[in-house]
Amino acid sequence: MNNEGTRTVRLTVEVSDCGVAGLGDKDLDGCADTPVQSAGFIEVEPGWATLHITHQCGPADFTVTIADRDPGADLATYEDIAEIGYVSISGEVEMSGFTFDAAVTHPLPSLPAGPGTYRIRYHVKNMDWEGARDDGVDDHYLQIWPAPLEEPAVVKATSNASEYFLDREKFARDRGL
Repeated sequence: MNNEGTRTVRLTVEVSDCGVAGLGDKDLDGCADTPVQSAGFIEVEPGWATLHITHQCGPADFTVTIADRDPGADLATYEDIAEIGYVSISGEVEMSGFTFDAAVTHPLPSLPAGPGTYRIRYHVKNMDWEGARDDGVDDHYLQIWPAPLEEPAVVKATSNASEYFLDREKFARDRGL
């Protein structure tokens, strides 16, 4: 989907053994003012966002929408949705998986407002099922748009995995672990 002010791309990142993918600023030499924060299955630190994915290893399919305004959450398709603030030094971001070899990065379209503050909304489905991918819709959907820094927010949390990432101690206690 490519509308004026909105670009959507699909990509696959390879993950070797940690169940995470990353969104990083191309200029990691700079020091962004992003506060270290977490919204369950998405965590942000200066210049980097860690995205917990549906499985430990293998290819992870993502749909990424970069927009000039909030594109709206997809509440009907995804089981877990969280939002978090992010600061880009360069206005250019890329995605990568974690591998034991050299990381392969996937450049994304330029951020619409250039360097500055953004909101990231991360949608995940099939988190409890190791990435079932049975309906042709990517299990991971990321939206990025310009916005002032705000507190992280959980928009929707229905999976056991989401409960775990939101409060690991409570998750273990509630299950007698």
